[in-house]
Amino acid sequence: MNQKNSLGLNKCFLDLDDPFELFDKWFSEAKKKEINDPNALALGTASKLGIPSVRMVLLKDFNRSGFVFYTNLSSQKGDEIKENPNASMCFHWKSLLRQIRIVGTLKKVEDKVADDYYNTRAYESRIGAWASKQSRILKSREELLNEIENFKKKYKDENKVPRPGHWSGFNLKPSSIEFWLDGDNRIHERLKYTLNNENTWTKNLLNP
Repeated sequence: MNQKNSLGLNKCFLDLDDPFELFDKWFSEAKKKEINDPNALALGTASKLGIPSVRMVLLKDFNRSGFVFYTNLSSQKGDEIKENPNASMCFHWKSLLRQIRIVGTLKKVEDKVADDYYNTRAYESRIGAWASKQSRILKSREELLNEIENFKKKYKDENKVPRPGHWSGFNLKPSSIEFWLDGDNRIHERLKYTLNNENTWTKNLLNP
């Protein structure tokens, strides 16, 4: 018989008042079992007109301040975030039959934070950040490859490639975090944490 927590949920939900602590534990398990990119998430943004857009990005950091990813600020997602900072994230781990949904607002990370992460990237990735006009129309693949070669000539020293001003990170500060576990016959288990007016988290069970 499966063990349950005090809310009657599977023991994997534990009995924690802090959703970041539960996220950390689930994420740690995903990193052990998910074959590819356990830090991959679907990022949902919307334009000022409310037209939604979803794409996969990689989580690069998280703490009690939020969840961080990086991008070209002039990309479609970058443009949408400037117009509308409300966003959502969804992690789906098939190996664990779990997902986590996060809703909140986005804010650009400090320049030093972006610099520090940028400098950990591979040389080719740092050059790519300069060469790619992300989301803009590309006349030919050759055009992009030529830009890559041009920036390699400009920044020959692999240790001295500055971060482009159009490239940085965003931090999603959550207002709610929902944990989901697959259940038999579509009777899933769902636990949602919501940030209240006292800046503390409340927990609620949700119907599947």
